[in-house]
Amino acid sequence: QVQLVESGGGLVQTGGSLRLSCAASGRTFSSYAMGWFRQAPGKEREFVAAISWSGGSTYYADSVKGRFTISRDNAKNTVYLQMNSLKPEDTAVYYCAAVRSYGSSWYPLGSWGQGTQVTVSS
Repeated sequence: QVQLVESGGGLVQTGGSLRLSCAASGRTFSSYAMGWFRQAPGKEREFVAAISWSGGSTYYADSVKGRFTISRDNAKNTVYLQMNSLKPEDTAVYYCAAVRSYGSSWYPLGSWGQGTQVTVSS
């Protein structure tokens, strides 16, 4: 089973950028599609982005399309989320997970990491 540690969150002003990282343990990392989710206070956890096991295909929620970029480095067992043009509504705890798609939806596999807090000030 893959274990995950997210990092890179912080406080940034509107329009700023952050790069999140998710380090995975386990030799099977490169076998999984990986995704990022986020959970804002008082809201349900929602899908943000996903990337295929090879990195050749990426998928985004409409709310972040054109601003966020997901990538991965299988040699480093790490998946990244580059976040540009941040908005206050992007404020949330961000989590990564191994994922699987069912139709047009993405679902996490296994357990979550501890998450990393992103706060965007207006």
